[in-house]
This record gives sequence, C-alpha cells and structure tokens, in this order.
Amino acid sequence: MARNQEKAQALFNRFLSSKIDKEKEDSGRITKRPFLSSECRDLNEADKWRQQILREVGRKVMEIQNAALGEHRLRDLNDEINKLVREKGHWETRIVELGGPNYGKSGPKATDAEGNELEGASGKGQGYRYFGAAKNLPGVKELYEKQAPRTVRRTRHQMFQGITATYYGFQDEDDGRLIKAEISAEEKARQAALQEFQRHEAAKQAVKDTLTSSQDDDAPAFVAHVPLPDQKDIEQAVLAKKKRDLMARYASATLQKDEQEAKELLNKKPRAE
Repeated sequence: MARNQEKAQALFNRFLSSKIDKEKEDSGRITKRPFLSSECRDLNEADKWRQQILREVGRKVMEIQNAALGEHRLRDLNDEINKLVREKGHWETRIVELGGPNYGKSGPKATDAEGNELEGASGKGQGYRYFGAAKNLPGVKELYEKQAPRTVRRTRHQMFQGITATYYGFQDEDDGRLIKAEISAEEKARQAALQEFQRHEAAKQAVKDTLTSSQDDDAPAFVAHVPLPDQKDIEQAVLAKKKRDLMARYASATLQKDEQEAKELLNKKPRAE
C-alpha cells in the first residue's frame, strides 16, 4: 500500500508541475528554454533562463526535504536537481561569453553542514551532490560519515630497522661532551658528599664534647672496689662451663666420679661458677 501511495503522490506532483508550466506557456510569460545554452544569442534571455533554473532548483530542493516521498522518488528528485545544477553552470558560462557577469565567482558558494565548500556544486565540475532527505538513503549516509583514522601498528621487524648503535649508547662518548659532563657532575657530587660528611662529623664531635664536659663537671669518676675479671678470665670461665655441660651430657656417672677423685688427689679444686 505504501508503494502505491508513493506512486500516486509522485504522479500528482508531476501533474501539478506540468499544469503550472502549461499555464505559464499559455499566458505567454515564458517560452520553452533552449536545450543548448549556445543557441541563445541574447544576454537578457540567457540571464532569464538562468533565473528560471534557479527557481526550479529551489522548488525541487524544498520538495526533496520530505523523507516520506520514498527512496525511488528521492533518487529521481536528486538526479533532477543535479541535472539542473549542471545546466545552470552551462548558462553561467554562456552569460560570460555574451559579456555578462561571472556568477560562478560572485555567487554564493555551496557548503556542507560544517561550512566546507562543496566541489561540483557550481555546475562546472563533475561532482554529484545529495540534497535533503536523499542524504539519509541507504548507501548514501555512509558517504557523509567521517571514518575514524585507522591506526597502523608497526611490526617488530619495522621497529628494529630503525635501531642503530646510537640507540644502545655506543656512540655517546665520541664527541667528548658526555665525558666532560660526567666529570663535572662527579666533582659536584664528591664535593656535596664531602660537605655532608664533614657536617655529620662536626655534629658528632660536638655531642661528644658536650657529654665529656658534663661528666667532668657533674659526675664523679668511676672507682671499682672489687677486682674485675679480664678478657682471659672470662674466656676460661666460658670454656670450663662448656666442658662441664659436655661431661654432664655424654660422660657416665662413674667417669665423672673418677675424674672428681683424680682432681682431689691432685689438690685441684673445681672453679666456682
């Protein structure tokens, strides 16, 4: 049903257009436009045919805005508009040949939704344009959608092709500038480390001097009233204790008793723990 309605609407529009054109021809206001612009010899007539084409383009552009006309009617209207645009370019060229103004340069430029000038919209080029609802037709809408730029990843082989000895730093010291920079940086780092060490040593010495002066002034000197064992005595005591532990762990009671008797006979008393 929808297709029949579209056909009926299209036929009705064509009937009205033909009727209006016939009435205008009968009234004598216009005559039939020449098929070729080169057949026109009068500048005023050429300008009149150009204005007529502009009115037809405007009328068809308004009609093509209706998306309910159907895909076939929209494509037909779009073809007719492009044909009229090309014809307009022929008439503008003819007007220039007859000594008239150059409408191609002084006239308004056709642009898209982003303001970019459309090539072929003046009728002089070979471009094909889509108007109104024809931009949303299947296969046409994709033409107006900007595709995201495709990112091509380089392969490992391509990346290694650009790697030279400079990448690994083999030629960094050839010009001598890096060595000079390293020497300067090393000297600065050494001076900074030396100053930090001297500052720490000065702080430690100041603390020692403070403690020494406070002990000399306030605290009495330490005096030992009993004999203190030296390092040798401590080592002998530790060795004797280890020996007793080993004897208690591995020697029998009889062996320990015999050893005790032998010490008593030799007048060797065991060291006090």
